[in-house]
Amino acid sequence: MATARRLKGLGAAAIVAVTGAYGALIISRTNPSLSENDRLCFENLRKKISDTKAVIPSREIMKSSFMACNPLNPLDVLVIGGGATGSGVALDAVSRGLNVGLVEREDFSSGTSSRSTKLIHGGVRYLEKAFFNFDYGQLKLVFHALEERKQVIQNAPHLCHALPCMTPCFNWFEVVYYWMGLKVYDLVAGPQLLHLSRYYSSEESVELFPTLAKNGGGRNLKGTVVYYDGQMNDSRLNVGLACTAALAGASVLNHAEVVFFLKDDASNRIVGARIRDNLSGKEFDAYAKVIVNAAGPFCDAVRTMADKDAPPIILPSSGVHIVLPDYYSPEGMGLIVPKTKDGRVVFMLPWLGRTIAGTTDSNTKITMLPEPHEDEIQFILDAICDYLNVKVRRTDVLSAWSGIRPLAIDPKAKSTESVSRDHVVCEDYPGLVTITGGKWTTYRSMAEDAVDLAIKAGKLSPTNGCVTRNLQIVGGDGWDPASFTVLAQQYVRMKKTYGGKVVPGAMDTTAAKHLAHAYGTLAERVASIAQNENLGKRLAHGYPFLEAEVAYCARNEYCESAVDFIARRSRLAFLDTDAAGRAVPRIIEILAAEHKWDKSRQEKELQKTKEFLETFKSSKNAQFSDGKHTGS
Repeated sequence: MATARRLKGLGAAAIVAVTGAYGALIISRTNPSLSENDRLCFENLRKKISDTKAVIPSREIMKSSFMACNPLNPLDVLVIGGGATGSGVALDAVSRGLNVGLVEREDFSSGTSSRSTKLIHGGVRYLEKAFFNFDYGQLKLVFHALEERKQVIQNAPHLCHALPCMTPCFNWFEVVYYWMGLKVYDLVAGPQLLHLSRYYSSEESVELFPTLAKNGGGRNLKGTVVYYDGQMNDSRLNVGLACTAALAGASVLNHAEVVFFLKDDASNRIVGARIRDNLSGKEFDAYAKVIVNAAGPFCDAVRTMADKDAPPIILPSSGVHIVLPDYYSPEGMGLIVPKTKDGRVVFMLPWLGRTIAGTTDSNTKITMLPEPHEDEIQFILDAICDYLNVKVRRTDVLSAWSGIRPLAIDPKAKSTESVSRDHVVCEDYPGLVTITGGKWTTYRSMAEDAVDLAIKAGKLSPTNGCVTRNLQIVGGDGWDPASFTVLAQQYVRMKKTYGGKVVPGAMDTTAAKHLAHAYGTLAERVASIAQNENLGKRLAHGYPFLEAEVAYCARNEYCESAVDFIARRSRLAFLDTDAAGRAVPRIIEILAAEHKWDKSRQEKELQKTKEFLETFKSSKNAQFSDGKHTGS
């Protein structure tokens, strides 16, 4: 306790030193006030999105609205890419009164946006670089990310929450260094602070994190420093953004691919795109005043459609994560090691009832379905082993996946040293605006920057300014953390047995909490399907996902395939690959009833889903030769 008191004194000195050295850099981060017109537009939009009885336009209606566009009546903005950034751009643009369309080759959040670390963070490492290198740019990045972090959590309260993260210290220098550094992080956050960081002794730390090793590798734990960042359900947040844009009036179409651009011969400007509906195979033209390329790792491929000689601006990096059983970490407390023996960062975080661990950062090739290498999985296991008192086994890996980070190079830069986690937005071909780089935390402000440039590039006339700062996504407005109790008290889960008999089951606390967090204020609509349509059975043993969710997502969230459901609408593929595989036949059966699939389509779905799940390296399908997956 004497150490803790000394640290508090040091903290006061650190804050004085920081404000003295960097006071000139601390900028005002108060929300800009909206004009009367903007406020009126915001309120009208908010009412439309928060209406729990609102019906989302069908995919066919969306497709028809694209086909209705012509050279005389074009879209204002056509967005390519349905990840976090693309969906954010569509929402920002439509909320300014623009006529907006979005197309995504696969599914919303099918790429990088569903394969993230699940953290909404300000960037502690950037803060360290800012102070040691006296780098104003890095410090600005932290200020900006911390501001956006708070907004993401507030705008999707059902899908995001604050998460305490524990940093272990094995000597007193580390204790002082990390404690002071995280106090500075608190200071920089200012009014956007989630909770104050604090020091815990080794005894207190083990009480909070029972699997944390007090002795490891010849080192004794001196204590830990706990700070707070945000955590999210990334793909459900992404799908929520796309559906919010649709409710606001945007035309959003997943499983639709840009084949080539339409150009005006006289001006050599892009005026639209040929689009292929990948579900029907049919193609159609969509005209637009400006196109926004938000294709993530694939944005260079889009740019070369416009100009085959366009210089690349993407430096792809592979991030591998693994999922372990819940006993690896306690509920509500993460573990982050800022520097392992080889200098990398590793973490273990509780997530949806399991433990997620990672990550790697290595060069990779761009591919539609990246797979983790066995060496990368083993690196994560070896790294966390040094900090735990539990035996770390490869057989405990429930799922492992790889995501591609689209690190951006500024095309105007003179060297590749400009590669950073910040974003790049540019118009390097007439009519085509590209937005790439950045991170999940700053998706909203990235979208704002992209729409600002699109308005300038397309000479557009929005009815109002940007209003997304405080705009809650569908399911978020009016959500209460205690809303699950209403589901538990007022609904039952009617379930069909294997014999065809219908029996009632309790809407237990686990299922009710899951629905409340996954669907927010719309959870009662899912519970109603479970009760009234006899779809209350769980899809997989040990997981709260219900059959009713498949039907709901097919009707209200553009869920067009089994992979859409197990990977993005629910997170079953990410949580437990083998459990997902066992649930697939029933998921396909429900989707077939919703979408009127014939036997041939159902068989194709089964095969496609099996191939998808083979890219997730659970312990049971992990047979390798020279690090390559060889099948089960």
